[in-house]
Amino acid sequence: MLTLLNVHAYYGKSHVLHGVNFNVRSGEIVALLGRNGSGRSTTVKAIMGLVDCTGSIKLKDREILGSKAFEIAHAGLGYVPENRDIFPTLTVHQNLQLGQKSGAKNPRWQFDDMYKMFPRLKERQHTEAGVLSGGEQQMLTLCRTLMGDPELIMIDEPTEGLAPKIVEQVAEYLRELKRRSISVLLVEQKLTIALEVADRCLVMGHGQIVFDGTPADLRANAYIRKEWLEV
Repeated sequence: MLTLLNVHAYYGKSHVLHGVNFNVRSGEIVALLGRNGSGRSTTVKAIMGLVDCTGSIKLKDREILGSKAFEIAHAGLGYVPENRDIFPTLTVHQNLQLGQKSGAKNPRWQFDDMYKMFPRLKERQHTEAGVLSGGEQQMLTLCRTLMGDPELIMIDEPTEGLAPKIVEQVAEYLRELKRRSISVLLVEQKLTIALEVADRCLVMGHGQIVFDGTPADLRANAYIRKEWLEV
């Protein structure tokens, strides 16, 4: 579904990613873990065409490196950024409408799916998004991205700063994606969530992948956890 080969990324003269290689298979949830500054967010921005980079990034065997972000989105890649980026003066329902892919035939996701997954959004569907709580805005961003009917969705720190009850709702959202065979690249700091929902875990350090294995492999590898994850 998604393959990165020897990806290097730069912010001006700053070299951030140093030859990143990994893949995400169809219907698989892959957790991208690591400390702040390890290169996780830069990796998803590079995939989305938002950072200068070299190498190869393929989505369904199509080279997307060098494409514009909107072209990559139309190719079937969804992106939920860490800063949420809702439209504050539009209602919840209007935000979801903006996420719809025009001309899509038989989309997998409808408004009712979003409201069933997050009943709080249904209650507030006519409310301006700018007055929602942080947790509600995160729900809205996750759902708006799904309305574009992506085949793979990248989610950057979806549980950051959320109450435990909302974190569990986000975890259930991820399980629902898996049930519907949507591939997911999940950037997450909460190891417990990642180990619970992921099929495979990648650990980044200094702009490179330093571990690739199952959640069970990561639980058993005390050295990797201590060296690259624990604070």
